Amino acid sequence: MKQHLKRALQMALVPFAAAIVFFEQTLIRYLNLVTAAIAAWPPIARLETWLMRLPPYWALLTFATPSILILPVKLAAFWFGVHGRYALALGSVILGKVLATAILARLYRILRPTLMSIRWFAWADTRFFAWRDRAYAFVKSLPAWQKAHALVQAVRARMTELVSALFAR
Repeated sequence: MKQHLKRALQMALVPFAAAIVFFEQTLIRYLNLVTAAIAAWPPIARLETWLMRLPPYWALLTFATPSILILPVKLAAFWFGVHGRYALALGSVILGKVLATAILARLYRILRPTLMSIRWFAWADTRFFAWRDRAYAFVKSLPAWQKAHALVQAVRARMTELVSALFAR
């Protein structure tokens, strides 16, 4: 009985985990491109240079700040939901998550060297990414992931051919 329960849980959770891995990798890749382009703007570049010089605990406070700044977006989503505007509520939640992810990913990239000087942060960072890498490796080793990945790569290649042919004219 125990084995059947384990198998059922795997069948239910593996597609969900694979979707999260795919979504996270895709989202982070494109958000990094967008935030890097924004960081090229001189005022943002100066701000990032200043942030890199912060002391460790000020850097930690800066890293935590976007979570607080996204609070109004979450409150707006709640307000929309209470008033029956579910599409706007969902849109607000998605917008908030994308903004928070973009800002946190950029801040992490900028502040990580400073944050790693905080002993407990370095320990947590190392443990978290080791766990994440094991989870990713497990999901990527699944035959379903490999087939889906091959399909996505084939679609990308075909789209690249089509776009190249369009602009070659």
